[in-house]
Amino acid sequence: MLKPEPTRDVVFLLDVDNTLLDNDRFKADLDARLRRDFGVDQARRYWALYDSGRIELGYADYLATLQAFREGLDDDPDLLQMSGFMLDYPFAQRLYPGAMAAIEHLHTLGTPVILSDGDVVFQPRKVQRSGLWEALQGRVLIYLHKQDMLGAVQRRFPARRYVMVDDKPRLLAEMKQVLGARLTTVFVRQGHYAEEAVGVVIDPPPDLVIGRIGELAEFDLRRFGL
Repeated sequence: MLKPEPTRDVVFLLDVDNTLLDNDRFKADLDARLRRDFGVDQARRYWALYDSGRIELGYADYLATLQAFREGLDDDPDLLQMSGFMLDYPFAQRLYPGAMAAIEHLHTLGTPVILSDGDVVFQPRKVQRSGLWEALQGRVLIYLHKQDMLGAVQRRFPARRYVMVDDKPRLLAEMKQVLGARLTTVFVRQGHYAEEAVGVVIDPPPDLVIGRIGELAEFDLRRFGL
C-alpha cells in the first residue's frame, strides 16, 4: 500500500518520448534492423501492424506488434533476436543533450516526476535503460492515456502547482483544461509531433515554448510563472 505523500509546492511532470529522449531515432534504428534482417516489405508490414495497433489501443506497443509480426516468420532465425534488440537497446545514448542536467536542476526547484504513456513492459524498460528511472529516484508514472489520469497523478504526488513538459501541444491543452491555473504547460519543439504542430492552432496554447529540453537547466521558478 502506498504511503500518503506530502503536499509539495511544485511537481514537474516530464514526458519521455521526444521530450527527454529521441524516440524518433529509436524508431529509425528499429526500421533499419527490420529492413536488414527481413527486407523492405516485411519492415513495412511491421509498421502497418504498429499503426493498426496504435489506432486500436491508443498507444504504441512495439512488443505486441512484434508478436503479431511473427506470423509467417516462425522459422526465421532472426526473429528471436528482435526482442533482445528492443529490450537491450541503448536508450541512454538517445537522451537529448542537456536532459540529465535539466532533471538535476529541476530537483533544486521542486519534485520532478516522469509522466508517460505506454505499455507495462517496454516503456518501463526504456525508462530504466536510459537511466531516467534512477535520475528521477523511481518517481515514474506510466499510463495508457496520461491526460485521463490527472486525478491519480494528484493523489500520488499532491502539489500546489504542476508543470507539464511535453512535445505534444494538444495533450498539453487537454491537461490545461482540467487543471487550469494550477498547471503550467511547457511545449518542447522536438520530434515529429512537434513538427506536425507547426502552424496548428492549439487552444489553450502552451504557457511556454522551448526549442530543446536542455534549456530548462537555465530556468528559475519565475520563468515558469511560479
